[in-house]
Amino acid sequence: MTRTLHHGRPPRLADVPAFRTAIASGWADADAPVPVVPGAAAAAAGHRAALSARLPGQRVALASGSAPRRSGDTSYEFRADSDVFWLTGCAAEGAVVVLEPTPAGHEATLYLPPPAGPGEAGFFADPDHGELWIGPQPGLASWSAALDLAVRPLAELTVEPTDGPDLRAVLAELRMVKDDWEVAQLRAAVDATVAGFHAVLAEVPTAMTHPRGERWLQGTFDRHARTLGNGPGYASIVASGPHAPTLHWTRCDGPILPDQALLLDLGVEIDSLYTADVTRTVPPSGRFSPVQREVHDLVERAHRAGLAAVRPGVSFSEFHHASMEVVATGLSDWGLLPVSVDEALSPAGQQHRRYLACGVGHHLGLDVHDCLGLPREEHADGTLAPGMALTVEPGLYFHAHDRTVPPELRGVGVRLEDDLLVTATGNEVLSAALPIDADGVERWAQAAIG
Repeated sequence: MTRTLHHGRPPRLADVPAFRTAIASGWADADAPVPVVPGAAAAAAGHRAALSARLPGQRVALASGSAPRRSGDTSYEFRADSDVFWLTGCAAEGAVVVLEPTPAGHEATLYLPPPAGPGEAGFFADPDHGELWIGPQPGLASWSAALDLAVRPLAELTVEPTDGPDLRAVLAELRMVKDDWEVAQLRAAVDATVAGFHAVLAEVPTAMTHPRGERWLQGTFDRHARTLGNGPGYASIVASGPHAPTLHWTRCDGPILPDQALLLDLGVEIDSLYTADVTRTVPPSGRFSPVQREVHDLVERAHRAGLAAVRPGVSFSEFHHASMEVVATGLSDWGLLPVSVDEALSPAGQQHRRYLACGVGHHLGLDVHDCLGLPREEHADGTLAPGMALTVEPGLYFHAHDRTVPPELRGVGVRLEDDLLVTATGNEVLSAALPIDADGVERWAQAAIG
């Protein structure tokens, strides 16, 4: 039997009736569970009620966004807008939540792009929503039942989303104090991150055999984060030796130097999108050098001062000042300050900040730097209250090319960062399972690395 082969440009499948008929039928119903984290819908209902009380009579519309383009026709992985998730418990791409004012408050509706299933052209032609491309998807009725929220097709949306500064500022203020469900999510994120640190340290011997050992460890943690949660909460920082003073060393393309301090800044974002943010600086050899230990000890003292200053009723900036006073005093004792400690700590001084140019903490939650919708002055000058979550993260960063420090300090970078919950009487360190003193870090490294 001979066949006639047709050459030339392949046909556009959507224009071929026989293909459309062939692919439209013969499909069994596929199980497509709704990806909603337990408890998220109930928490979101409480969040909507809080926002409604703050904005009586105002229409609110927010979009979850779409995956940013990477290059050509490929995109980065999608991650929903944090405010939309906080208000709905839904992390779907292309979602829009609308709160329409009513005499009793607000009525919420979530608009979603419906999945393109068998029988629809999009089933095979739409790589963003077609189930042949992305797998079976839950229908809008399933979403509505899972979220206890009215859900309608996106095409029916008749209002424009808005994310003006006033709305984002209100949401940031509301999100600062976490409810019980959110606190549980943060605990889970921190626990997963602590486990990730152990996994990373166990891989240090292998990483030291690779010219890009930093990436080996970065990949170890990122795989761990993807396995236990949604992924890393931010670009993981693995910085060995002279890379450690670089605050955001995410390139991670260097070796793991056995005699140099290794800075690890890591956080798991769990499926509910809440993230941890923890940093430890460890010696790959199992022992800090005398200089490394001296720097680590000063950072530890600053860290403990910052931790002790976190309590309800004080300014958010209080722990920043407490840590900075210790840092400035230590640098002065080492002869590295050109002025007195008092002058350095004054608003017109700040000379010690050459070696600690960043802040020493931030709010934590759905975003690693949470609640940034507030103006900086309101953010920094706010008052701590029970239920707030934040990090404390002082450090010292002596760059390899910094000629203001003696040679033995050049290329040494140390940071300690813990995640805290403000309580009624003080604070709870959620990441306390990891040691912060040099002796404890050495014992941990020796046990984990071998």
